[in-house]
Amino acid sequence: MGSARFAASNSVGAIDRSMVEQIVRQVALEYLGKGTNGAAPVLTVQTSSRHMHVCREDMDVLFGPGTELTFDRPLFQEGNFAAKETVTIVGPRSRLISNLRILGPMRKQSQVELAFTDAIMLGFADIPVRLSGNIAGTPGAILIGPKGVVELKEGLIRAAIHVHMNPAEAAYFGVAKGDRMKLRIGGEAGLTFNHVHVRIDPTSKLNVHMDTDEANACGMHLTKEIELFK
Repeated sequence: MGSARFAASNSVGAIDRSMVEQIVRQVALEYLGKGTNGAAPVLTVQTSSRHMHVCREDMDVLFGPGTELTFDRPLFQEGNFAAKETVTIVGPRSRLISNLRILGPMRKQSQVELAFTDAIMLGFADIPVRLSGNIAGTPGAILIGPKGVVELKEGLIRAAIHVHMNPAEAAYFGVAKGDRMKLRIGGEAGLTFNHVHVRIDPTSKLNVHMDTDEANACGMHLTKEIELFK
């Protein structure tokens, strides 16, 4: 009673891919002990404003040797926070943005994440779209702190739209690290993002990050119609 049956077939590949994915997803969910009722996990979509991640070496120069980031408020993902510290970023032709917020904790390499409109305002025309941490070959900039100045040789990116999730949530959607998903935003200015990068970590909660340009383009603050799918 209650067991599923599949008819045997002489032809190879008789079970279509969608059925296989459904079976694998269900088995994975049961193995992980989560989501066995088939309920969709709760999705949070957030707008990420321009900010900086700082390394130990640059922190010492900008704010003084041995200084630490000062906790201001928690971010959605556990262990991440907005710090009270800010810097000024200087672009070509001495254009600048002040009060660029630093997010913690500190990282191995410093990087700055900007929206395209931020980059244009600073005078940059070639800021690449990258996942956080992938900064090789990117432009640099001058950063000014209260104690010193750092000239980044590279590290300026526009962060690619991405989704954080844990293994159980990944099993629900049938995706793996490095896959890309789609995010449909409804409403009067609605649109669909076709290249949402999947990032998986055991400590993560289901959460899409987009920048301010992307959020403004789709009227993110005005809609409740949101769908994430493979």
